[in-house]
Amino acid sequence: MYRKLQLWLGNLLALIEKELRSLLSDLPLIGLIAFSFSAAIYITATGIKTDVDHASIAVIDADQSQLSARLSGAIQLPYFRPPETLERQRGDADMENGKYIFILEIPPHFEADVLAGRQPAIQLSVDATALTQAGIGTAYLQQIILREVAAYLQQAGIEAQLPLVAIPRMMFNPNSLSHWFTGLMQIITNITALGVILAGAAVIREREHGTIEHLLVMPVQPSQIALAKIIANTCVILLAVMLSLWLVVHVMLAVPLPAPLWRTLLLFMLGSGLYLFTVAALGVLLATSTRSMPQFGLLSSPVYVVLYLLSGAATPIESMPQWMQKVVYVSPATQYVTLAQAVLYRGAGPDIIWPQLLIIAVTGSLFLWIALSRFRSMLSKQA
Repeated sequence: MYRKLQLWLGNLLALIEKELRSLLSDLPLIGLIAFSFSAAIYITATGIKTDVDHASIAVIDADQSQLSARLSGAIQLPYFRPPETLERQRGDADMENGKYIFILEIPPHFEADVLAGRQPAIQLSVDATALTQAGIGTAYLQQIILREVAAYLQQAGIEAQLPLVAIPRMMFNPNSLSHWFTGLMQIITNITALGVILAGAAVIREREHGTIEHLLVMPVQPSQIALAKIIANTCVILLAVMLSLWLVVHVMLAVPLPAPLWRTLLLFMLGSGLYLFTVAALGVLLATSTRSMPQFGLLSSPVYVVLYLLSGAATPIESMPQWMQKVVYVSPATQYVTLAQAVLYRGAGPDIIWPQLLIIAVTGSLFLWIALSRFRSMLSKQA
């Protein structure tokens, strides 16, 4: 028994070495991996912003009071450009021409109504074609107005009349920097794409080049061939992921990682390794259902899109319908995003992420079992 296990492991290691040599000799593929986890991460994190940045705004001040001036002065960089004073008759035309994203109109007697305890209304016109800026910027302006009005009432001695005072506290990303989130989520997105594509492409490449027949006459088992492709691609991508996390995200983008650093990296590597093994097994499974690289691309693309859209990396799980939240709970992509956010943002330990590790391991085992069965069937037909 020991001799058979030793021989089985020896053949597996030899096949892994063969897969690594094949992968590392493919310079375009290595270039794709390097680009995906370096320049692509940095460009996406710095080029795509979900927060408000230098948004154009104008103020129509019909009150000309101390409070209205205070509101205008509180709108500052970097979220908004210095507000421009605008006449009421020009407001609609400038908004239609796209000159301003926000136009804040303060009505007459605003300060007097506030001091008298009445509830005056401030009109905020928003150009919603700038969707991200409009949605988040509206919330920012609301917070600025409420904060300044509360501070003004405090000076006037009327704060005690307010029913409550909101004091927001933002954790883990106190400045709401979008690249802290975008950079890490882009790594996860690229892991899913490359994990599926590289493992599946390795199987298709063997069939198209005719080298699968060479493997069939060797004293190796189908399980060893499939596992070698999964393990080799997992190791290469995992190395690229860890270098990207440290050099691109932590060093270049200055995203802090929770302490102790060794535990954060170890847990993220463990979760990433399990997830890569799972998606690589899925890639082999998809490859056994196709006959050529174009067919594999057509099949893997919708699978990747569904995994990405339902993972929580693009939109929160809580925003999905209730029945969909229950369905995506068993998705390894959803569990991996939850695990990565818990470890890299909140410094979670093994006692927090063990359910995610368990679900990823179970789904990975299921994908591997089906992939090996399909791979054996494919080789038997090939022979």
